[in-house]
Amino acid sequence: MENKRRQNQSQKKLPINGIEDVEFSMELADEEDMEALERMEQADRRQDSEYE
Repeated sequence: MENKRRQNQSQKKLPINGIEDVEFSMELADEEDMEALERMEQADRRQDSEYE
């Protein structure tokens, strides 16, 4: 319980930005990252096909 409260407090101190540019590394990617990458690519293909 104490750890959870400390975690919540530390998260409150993090800066919040509207949009952040992050670097993606295939070498460090886990399964969730790979799934997100696939969803992004599918969305890009849908977007491209709408404007053809």
